[in-house]
Amino acid sequence: MSKKKRAKAPPSNQRLAHEAEGAVAGAIAGAALGAAAGPPGAVVGAIIGSVVGAVTGAGLDAQSTVDTAHERKLDEEIGVIGGEIGAPNLKHPPAKLGAYSSASAGAGASSDSTPAEGPMSEPE
Repeated sequence: MSKKKRAKAPPSNQRLAHEAEGAVAGAIAGAALGAAAGPPGAVVGAIIGSVVGAVTGAGLDAQSTVDTAHERKLDEEIGVIGGEIGAPNLKHPPAKLGAYSSASAGAGASSDSTPAEGPMSEPE
């Protein structure tokens, strides 16, 4: 077993806020659903709903952290962060013939030539 266990970092204030938001939303939903069984059902529903909401809030916050780290890594790899994306001074390979294409030079096809994709069929 060569894998090292990482120590868990203490939860941040933002993560605790997300867990609290989930707990409150879960408690409200659980109390509303449990109210069908009367006041005891509302209390039990609020307790169960707050636990489920807090766990869901923590899970969503953890996934958001993972997604943000993954996007930052991809941005660094393609050059969005600290790279050369869109830089005007990139080194492009030289032209093989030293000539521009006729289309980029503004030359159009003559009317008597057949287009590269072939002639159009006549309408019936």
